[in-house]
Amino acid sequence: MRKFTQLFKPAMYLMNQLKYPQKFALISCIFIIPLSLVMYLLLSEVQDRVNFAHKEMLGNSYLRPLHQLSQHLPEYELLSDRTHNSMKRSQELIQLQTQIDQDFVSVQNVDRELGNLLLSTERFQVLADSWKTLRTQAKQWTTDNKSADYKQVFRQLESLRLQVGDQSNLILDPDLDTYYLMDATLLRLPDMQQTISDIRLISQRINVDQKITSIERSQLIVLAETLKQQSSELAQKMEVGFTHNRAGNLRPELTVPLQQLTQNTNDLASLINQLVNNNKQPDTQAYFQRANQSLQQAFDLWEQTINQLDILLQRRIDGFVQKQLGLTIFVLVILAIVMYLFIGFYQGVMDTVSSLGAASQRMVAGTMTDSVTLQSRDELAEVVTSFNHVAAALVQANQEVSQLNQRLKNENFRMSAELDVTRRLQQMLLPTESELKAVAGLDIAGFMEPATEIGGDYYDVMQQDGKVKISIGDVTGHGLESGVVMIMAQTAVRTLLANGETDPAKFLNAVNRIIYDNTRRMRSRKNMTLAVLEYEAGVLRLTGQHEELIIVRQDGNLEQIDTLDLGFPLGLEQDITQFVAEAKVELQPGDIAVLYTDGITEAMNTQKSQYGLERMYEVLQQNRHRSASEIRQVLIADLMQYIGDQKVFDDITLLVLKQQ
Repeated sequence: MRKFTQLFKPAMYLMNQLKYPQKFALISCIFIIPLSLVMYLLLSEVQDRVNFAHKEMLGNSYLRPLHQLSQHLPEYELLSDRTHNSMKRSQELIQLQTQIDQDFVSVQNVDRELGNLLLSTERFQVLADSWKTLRTQAKQWTTDNKSADYKQVFRQLESLRLQVGDQSNLILDPDLDTYYLMDATLLRLPDMQQTISDIRLISQRINVDQKITSIERSQLIVLAETLKQQSSELAQKMEVGFTHNRAGNLRPELTVPLQQLTQNTNDLASLINQLVNNNKQPDTQAYFQRANQSLQQAFDLWEQTINQLDILLQRRIDGFVQKQLGLTIFVLVILAIVMYLFIGFYQGVMDTVSSLGAASQRMVAGTMTDSVTLQSRDELAEVVTSFNHVAAALVQANQEVSQLNQRLKNENFRMSAELDVTRRLQQMLLPTESELKAVAGLDIAGFMEPATEIGGDYYDVMQQDGKVKISIGDVTGHGLESGVVMIMAQTAVRTLLANGETDPAKFLNAVNRIIYDNTRRMRSRKNMTLAVLEYEAGVLRLTGQHEELIIVRQDGNLEQIDTLDLGFPLGLEQDITQFVAEAKVELQPGDIAVLYTDGITEAMNTQKSQYGLERMYEVLQQNRHRSASEIRQVLIADLMQYIGDQKVFDDITLLVLKQQ
């Protein structure tokens, strides 16, 4: 039993980490994913068969206008071979030529639609060009080159027909009945039609010359044997198709026309075979009429056969579609039943959980008097029983916790009020817009947004004796302790300036000593960076360690004044006099000086990428011609857009100075 439990320990651990909806979702996914894969493979296989049969039907739609050409081109050859045509027959030849042109237009229309699929366009174009050549050279024909030209056209027609059969899957049909119908329409009937046409053409020539040559006699004998063999093979193959035709539609529809064609072709072959033992002038008119009749029957049988082939292919497609539909419905029904049972199970579990939840609420309120009862007999009923055992004992403890929570709530309200007062005090200590506008020679705009209720950033602007004192600082962290240290620094700076302390080293060291002593008394490890600028007549004097001072010149050039060697963080050492130094910057009209805290440069977007100095540089340079307040607004807007929905983790402070 222990080994059995160990075997399922990973599964138990995983399921224990999930809520019931997540458990059901996980199990459902594990069940549905392979089922979906199997369904996809099955439906894809069925769809492949549908597409296969549909492509065969497209091939048939291409073969139909080709069939019209197969009928009319031999007629055209026959009429054009009559060298002693009457005017009526010449007009008949012109009409037939027009009909063949229309047949080519029909094939061209089909080829435009299906040529890319069946790769037939090139062969069709070759056939069309040969027909145009044949028409233009009609007046220059001799008997030999005329026959060669026609044979070339017929070969190209056959090549196009075979290309369509190969590319449309007809030659690959998997069922015997449709395969032998394809065999008849694509190969055997066109071959028989060509053989009969040759017999008819030779018969006409004999009739015109009123004699038969030994070559013509040999040709007729060979054609007769070929026709007899073709007729026999066609009957055999069609019988195989009839035998394996499960739909039962082929034998009733095709038996009679097939028998008539077989009988007529055999009779025609017998008439021709009489030439072997008969040296008399043959009755070519009988051959001609019999050949005409057989040829028409072959064309009619082709039409009936391809129609039945389309019917069988459409039935096959319909059957596949029904299988897809049936399989889909079956799987959906099974999934619906599974989902129904899942939902029922989930609702049963949630009813139990809801009952326990309601009981726990009553227990927390101290009003639970009855035990929880369930109608289920599963393992959750044991959980409810255990719950009932401990419920009574927890009611009293819950009442005590409620009393403690009330006291904590009251304490939280008090702390929240105190934090609000501190936050408001911080805002009150910042320089007002009117104070900033009163500064002579500088256009100043400031911004500070704490990350929590109480921030640790600080900036101030004061004007005294014609000089402007500007300070900016950043206390480590944020919250109440950081806010208190910030207020200490602001008070110390203002006090020292009010008392006329101008020496940078003494000034910063005095502020440092105040911060150092007070944070030790508070048992706090807080410290801060602080930079102090003195402005007078276009000259900035900078002391103290903080973020770099950014100078954007009126022409767009950008300078960075590093403050690392100008001071030391306040509150870490008791005496920082030796670390203090001064840097001087001259401002020309239109130049901009920017002070900031790392809450701007280290602000991150939802992809955890920091805003950075380079982006801030670009915004400042692009907007250097604006006023200080406009630059502040554009930069803060760009920062907030960059941050998006990401939480702000540090205080954001910005001070923009522009030389007027």
